[in-house]
Amino acid sequence: MWIPKWKRDRQKGVDSPMPTQVVSNEEFIPRPQNKQQAQVEKLIMQMADEKSKKLGMPRRDFLRSNMGMATAYLASNMVYGNYWAVAEEETLDAAMSDEIYPKGEYFIFDVQAHFTNGIALDFRNAPFVKDMGFDLKNDADAYGFINFIKEMYFDSETSLVCISGVPGKEDQRAEDGRVLEGAERTGKGFGSILPSWLMSQRKKEINDIAQSQRAVCQGNCAPNHYWDKATNKPDFNALFEQMEREVKNYGIDSWKWYCHTDPGRSGNGFKLDDEVMTYPFYAKSIELGLKTFSVHKGFSAQSRTLGHLAHPADIEKAALDHPDLNFIIYHSALKHGPGEPGWGADGFFDPTTGDFEWHADLMKIKERNPKMNNVYPEIGSSFGVLSLVHPEMCQHLMGRNIKTYGIDHVIWGTDCLWWGSPQWVIDAFKRFQFTDEMTEKFGYQKLTKEDKAKIFGLNAARIYGINPDEKRNGLPKDAISRFKTAYEGEGWKRENAAHGWVRDDTRA
Repeated sequence: MWIPKWKRDRQKGVDSPMPTQVVSNEEFIPRPQNKQQAQVEKLIMQMADEKSKKLGMPRRDFLRSNMGMATAYLASNMVYGNYWAVAEEETLDAAMSDEIYPKGEYFIFDVQAHFTNGIALDFRNAPFVKDMGFDLKNDADAYGFINFIKEMYFDSETSLVCISGVPGKEDQRAEDGRVLEGAERTGKGFGSILPSWLMSQRKKEINDIAQSQRAVCQGNCAPNHYWDKATNKPDFNALFEQMEREVKNYGIDSWKWYCHTDPGRSGNGFKLDDEVMTYPFYAKSIELGLKTFSVHKGFSAQSRTLGHLAHPADIEKAALDHPDLNFIIYHSALKHGPGEPGWGADGFFDPTTGDFEWHADLMKIKERNPKMNNVYPEIGSSFGVLSLVHPEMCQHLMGRNIKTYGIDHVIWGTDCLWWGSPQWVIDAFKRFQFTDEMTEKFGYQKLTKEDKAKIFGLNAARIYGINPDEKRNGLPKDAISRFKTAYEGEGWKRENAAHGWVRDDTRA
């Protein structure tokens, strides 16, 4: 049986500042917590008990402080090795962490942030996860917009978010031919999770409340969403109509594509380099003035039949043929997450080269085409997942991305809300540094604060045409910051809760 991570932790008395096992967003069956993760979890709670008593403060308050976060990374180092920059003194001195890692020192632009339209993901209706005992009604709000505001803005240092889409299409017309508007356009299945019209509406609400730009949004429309079954080709009239609506009416800022899904019931997914099916979309998008495409690559087990289309091979020709377009490659094409069947199989990771499945293929594309300058590896979920379960691979994820594509091409994203507030991932990257062994053996260069600033937000700001200095300077005056001040003034604390799913081990 599955159970929400926050509920499992509550029942077991766990209150970790960072996740202590991989969560599922219902797109794959979660694996049990492994031995090392259990060790980290146990150490965090043991040390938190000792240190909070020494300081004379409740354990819950300790774990929600920067001392609690430092304790979590110290525990990780004790189990996996010294991969995170953390000093023992930080676990007992709140001022020390504030001095080393001051809040607000970076412009942080999260290009992959999600909420849902009042529901959890519909993937639970797939045959192999049916009848597993879900009851989502009790925690649907955890996935909703209000909690999104809390987790992304109140509980983290995130400056700007991109509200990121899911693979659903909008219904364009009623049975009588009437053009649908607003909520009427919400499709069925995946189309109901987070439709384009709603992303646009929520972006406007956030920016209006803030009186400054705190959000951009994506559009879900993709080449196989409107299909002419008679000709077995895209219905380009319907497709272009929807594209114009999303760009002109909704004001979207980029496209979000899942090549391995089929909302239009075409019978297949699509490829980025398909000249007949996909290139007309590029041409129309250029005509409309929108040149950024964010594409899910990797995490292939999301689809048992179309998962091969999440491979990055089709990026190469598409990017070379369209040098004026930007391709942001979500997850850096990591093929297997720890919750997927291929994780740990022979050949999935080569520690002698730092290569791992599909990510290595993304690297080879750039190595074959050193002058190609319009492909950007994004690290949402990949960095967070690997930081928790395989710090060595995490070093290679970042090292290979930077060494191959350049420090100015690696993009920050977190995939939250699935992981709760992204603050733990932000803190992880602040503390991230290549080990001496990695720099000597693989030639990875130690990261400077300037390097981290680029990855945290400056690179994405350049792609989206955003002035980071203007937005950062405006943050203290906007309404969201004022709400945050009141929120903190009331003594509220960040919830150490992840909203994805894990196996229920509370009965063990």
